[in-house]
Amino acid sequence: MADTPPAPSPPMDAARILKLEGRSLQIAMWGNLFMAVAGIVAAILSNSIAIMTDGLFSLIGFTAAFLGRRISQKVEAGPDRVRPMGYAADEALFTTFRALSLLGLVFFAVATACMSIYKYLSGGTPPQLVFAPLLIYFVLIGATCFLLWALHHWTWSRTGKTSDILRLEANASMFDGIITAAAAIGLGAVYVYRDGFLAPIAPIGDSIVVLILCLFVVGQYRRDLMAGLGELAGVTASPATLATARRAIRPAIAEHGGTLTDLSVTKLGRSHLVTVYFDPGQPVTASKVDEINLRMIKDVRTDLPGADVLLVITEHPRRWPDEISPF
Repeated sequence: MADTPPAPSPPMDAARILKLEGRSLQIAMWGNLFMAVAGIVAAILSNSIAIMTDGLFSLIGFTAAFLGRRISQKVEAGPDRVRPMGYAADEALFTTFRALSLLGLVFFAVATACMSIYKYLSGGTPPQLVFAPLLIYFVLIGATCFLLWALHHWTWSRTGKTSDILRLEANASMFDGIITAAAAIGLGAVYVYRDGFLAPIAPIGDSIVVLILCLFVVGQYRRDLMAGLGELAGVTASPATLATARRAIRPAIAEHGGTLTDLSVTKLGRSHLVTVYFDPGQPVTASKVDEINLRMIKDVRTDLPGADVLLVITEHPRRWPDEISPF
């Protein structure tokens, strides 16, 4: 007789998720602080703008991990007198300003590199790079970035892939590692061929590496910024999420009868708000409305953990028809 497949493991409780997320962010905080200090020290010893930029990225990562850990401890809290809509918006605010700060650093690094190149073309002499401290720096920071990425990605997957904070921190660690590897390749090429075909640009090779790296990462940070702004502005969730929510509420509508006149889904941080515009087709009591609403919440949370459902009893969609609108 064939073996019976193992039963699926039960969903992880909120306290366990919070503990894992907090631990990941605490490790990230100290890991980024180590990389920031190492980057600044290595940049001073090597006269490297690229390494200084890498260290400043890590310094922003330390600040982000510190703030992200504080936000993650309250993001699941429900509505209260101070925050009648709950604390889910804090995560969207965090991801937005995290991406904005990284974009600001990218533009600062580009401006600094362009000034260095301009001075060189105008006859100036940039500080000569000292390559000895860079090898140790690249090995240590590359390994640290990989370990942080692996930790964030594992925790994000383990906790249901709902945390935008962990997702963004995993991406940031990955891009920091890519930046470090690309800087190592670029500066290594400058070192090896500084007396060969790269001799004309060797004095500004560091600045050229910075420009290339910034052009490489600016697209990702822009996408993160626009995604955060979209959530804060209440933009409709992805088509896949809309389809998931629509499928989830069908059993409740089929059981109680009536007509779905409209449906909207917005994402805010790790939570979703599903607004259901429902015409029951007959008189209903308040308790019946509550019963339908709670059934929808239960069904939707099966596929969208932490989602909430706002049930609007109406025969019209989300926008009043022009023929009856007083506005």
